[in-house]
Amino acid sequence: MDIEVLIESVANAVTAGITIGCIYGLMCIGLGLIFGIMKVVNFAQGELLMLGMFASLYLVTGGGVLAFLGPYIGPFVGAILAGPIVFVFGALLHKFLISRVSGLRTAGSIDDGHFGQLIVTLGISLVLQNGGMIVFGTIPQTVRTPLSSSAFLIDGFYGDATIFLNKAKLVACAIAIAVALILYFALEYTRIGKALRAAADNPTAATYMGIDVDKYYRMAFGLGSGITAIAGGLMATYLSFGSFIGFDYVIIMYSGVVLGGIGSIMGAFWGGMTVGMVQQISALVLPPQLQNAAIFIVFLLIVMLRPQGLFGRSAERA
Repeated sequence: MDIEVLIESVANAVTAGITIGCIYGLMCIGLGLIFGIMKVVNFAQGELLMLGMFASLYLVTGGGVLAFLGPYIGPFVGAILAGPIVFVFGALLHKFLISRVSGLRTAGSIDDGHFGQLIVTLGISLVLQNGGMIVFGTIPQTVRTPLSSSAFLIDGFYGDATIFLNKAKLVACAIAIAVALILYFALEYTRIGKALRAAADNPTAATYMGIDVDKYYRMAFGLGSGITAIAGGLMATYLSFGSFIGFDYVIIMYSGVVLGGIGSIMGAFWGGMTVGMVQQISALVLPPQLQNAAIFIVFLLIVMLRPQGLFGRSAERA
């Protein structure tokens, strides 16, 4: 293979890994909030990603609410607004279902409610998958924007090699980074963020300090749902999706969260970045069917060397 072609292929894989990895990182943060703060293994997280995609679709095209913004701005505003919509859905889901098998009410049980969480979230996943197929149909959809079919070109960085930067992915990457930073600073420096971290570290002590743990767990579940929905809305601008797409990404989310370190929000982001990089670079030598295998080979290697994850600490949470 010509050296320029090889360098061009590797450079494009790396840039694609960075842009896609940022979006993966955002959806991993959503799961990391739920997993790290509430200790809930949420099998339905992929379906919350799917709901974010469809919420963005109907805001932009189906309902035409954002049609006045045009095809360049509307899809990305729709992705951001999908967050509050799915936040409300997630909060209601926690109030009526998840809270029954999590939180202080299960603290005294043998398994701390984990068996119930597995069954409940798996049931929610199946209901949302099949309900989505009934409501949204089986035809793949996409949130159309001209940016998804155009790219910035960087020529001549090594001979005739050219880097292609997809415009839709670049904008989605920038939004994902901005949302992640806003969430990080909110959790670190606001009263709500401190209360969430207190509820995560020691819910019993937090209760004695006057913190309504169940309320903040509901907020954490809603935030985790909304953040993942924003990531889904951003992904919808450059790929087609259906009601079963969540299954393809729930494995990526869990691997990213564990890679980054359970309880570390920015660790979850970097874990998602790592998964995106491995996925894109492995595509140079492996068929698509084996890309998940490459992700888990890297995952196992990192876990062998650093069991707590890249940024995790045994006494650290969000």
